[in-house]
Amino acid sequence: MGFTDTRFNVNLSILFTELPLLERPAAARAAGFTAVELWWPWVDAPVPEQGELAALRAALDDAGTRLVGLNFYAGRLPGPDRGALSVPGEESERFRANVPVAVEFGRSLGCTSFNALYGNRVEGVPAAEQDALALENLVFAARAVAEVGGTLLIEALNAPESPHCPLVSAPKAIEVVDAVNAATGLDNARFLMDLYHLAMNGEDLEEVIDRYTPKTAHVQIADSPGRGAPGTGSLDLAALLARLTKAGYDGWTGLEYKPGDRPSAGAFAWLPGPLRPART
Repeated sequence: MGFTDTRFNVNLSILFTELPLLERPAAARAAGFTAVELWWPWVDAPVPEQGELAALRAALDDAGTRLVGLNFYAGRLPGPDRGALSVPGEESERFRANVPVAVEFGRSLGCTSFNALYGNRVEGVPAAEQDALALENLVFAARAVAEVGGTLLIEALNAPESPHCPLVSAPKAIEVVDAVNAATGLDNARFLMDLYHLAMNGEDLEEVIDRYTPKTAHVQIADSPGRGAPGTGSLDLAALLARLTKAGYDGWTGLEYKPGDRPSAGAFAWLPGPLRPART
């Protein structure tokens, strides 16, 4: 495989999870990676103790790893939840409480890309009401992210694995991106293009790349089917990433795949060592 023009980072919430959270940055560095991303690590604590934040910050710094992407609080992830910002009541409040905490944590590490997962539909509440709440919370997040010169990411998931989430196509996610930018006037909302989710939806990945790369600020990959490492499924990820580069994408590409029944350190044979460190 090629990949010579791609800047990779490792998602420490799906890889190296056989290790405690604070040991994962060093493990990623030992595998040759210097850039990482994270789902919100404290699924039960949108506002964790300062000591926990400081410990993770120190682990990232001590390992020499750069945080390039961070999810806002999204409920139980991995698990039954698919986000919190569209869910009325306590979950929405948790999302809003988390926003300034996550933004400040990211800022302290030089991270300015923040992913806001939408959430599952809630029975008994009109969809329009949930969408209005989602837009309100996304506008709130976009304004907070703008204070650190950052980008708010909107991701499309896949319908087979997330049947209750309304954002399960690239066009739908782009619709939300456009709505947030229109509401704020900040133009700092962008698409997170996860090629695995889009492939699971049966979308034409080449068409998605050609149409939506200008509105894309982060990419994630896993092979499909199976959500394994490149080469374990049917996607020609080298060709797709080359197409992204040709379309003008020069941002980060997160490795968000399952390592299989082996330690995560053994799940990178597809990527030569010289291509693993971050390149500016």
